[in-house]
This record gives sequence, structure tokens and C-alpha cells, in this order.
Amino acid sequence: MVVGAVLSLCLALFFAGSGLWTLTRRSGVDVTGQVLRAVAPTQIAAAVMLAAGGLAALAAPAPIGLTGLLIGTVGAIATIGAGSWRAARYAAERQVTSPCGSADGCAGCSQLCN
Repeated sequence: MVVGAVLSLCLALFFAGSGLWTLTRRSGVDVTGQVLRAVAPTQIAAAVMLAAGGLAALAAPAPIGLTGLLIGTVGAIATIGAGSWRAARYAAERQVTSPCGSADGCAGCSQLCN
């Protein structure tokens, strides 16, 4: 139980650091930078869930701690998955709406499309 709790707390620090680092950097104008910035809040939320699960595993009795650890881990995985899925959909939409290389899609384009 202690190993799982420490691993959960280490992953929480990693996700929180990665999310905060992404949020403190300048926002990119390309789709990749925007997607990374969109995933950062879900990374921080997952870090909070992992930290809560790890602390529950350390502080609570064994059955409750294990339950808290499992719930925190499953919640963090689901949060990262949902945030990544949403960011991937956003990136796909951006690439579909701007086939000619325009950042604004067809709305700001003065060229004739093929």
C-alpha cells in the first residue's frame, strides 16, 4: 500500500509540474501548442486526484486507503483520457477547417478553393 501511495504521489507531482509548466509558457500559435495548453488543466486535475488517492492510502486504514487509491487512480486516468480526447477532436477540427494553411479557416481566406 505504501508503494502505491508513494508512486501515486510521485505521478501527481509529475502531472502537476507538467501542467503548470505548460500553462506558464507562452501560448503557441500553431495547433500543437494550443492542444498542449488545452490539456494542461486536465493534467492538474489528474494530479489533484492522484494526490488525494495517495494521501488517503497513507493516512486511512487499509481497506479505505486502498479504495481511495483506486478511485483516485481511475479518476485520474479517466480525466486525462477525456481531456486528451477532447483536445484531439479540437486539433482535428482545426486541421479540417483550414486545408489551405489559413489559421482562420475559410472565413478569413481570400483565396479560391479547389
